[in-house]
Amino acid sequence: MKKYIFNPISMFLLGLILGIISRLLDIYTSNLGNIFSQMAIWILFGTIISIYSATKKKAMINVLTFCIGMLITYYFMAFITKGVYSNIFIIGWTIFAFCSPIFAYFTWMTKEPGIFSKIISIGIIFVSVLSTIILFGRLRAYDFIINGILVYYLFFKKIER
Repeated sequence: MKKYIFNPISMFLLGLILGIISRLLDIYTSNLGNIFSQMAIWILFGTIISIYSATKKKAMINVLTFCIGMLITYYFMAFITKGVYSNIFIIGWTIFAFCSPIFAYFTWMTKEPGIFSKIISIGIIFVSVLSTIILFGRLRAYDFIINGILVYYLFFKKIER
């Protein structure tokens, strides 16, 4: 079942769907729109995609296609809804998307034995928390929930490969 879900086509389609949903949440809800506008939720999604992918290479491809799909539909929806967005955000998220295979490569390794995997896991959580504080000013209740889920998947959830 995992190979049908965690493949580039499925991840691209999931990215397309979440891009649309994210943009609609930005328009019609303030709380959910705020959650999906922050990096922590996308780090969580990328982490889950990476650790459930069968190999490092598949993790890299799956996360990249997910991010590309999400960006395409999010900014297409922003364009057709005449939403406010800046080129800086488009450039920033595009750079993030094209760097995501590197992140996925290391994130996949968090489920391997050894101290290096724990160091990577701590780094992922650190970046998630720090990006929220730097980019959005402070941690909110939902940030603690998102990062708690991230801790669970990185440190406690057993993944069979």
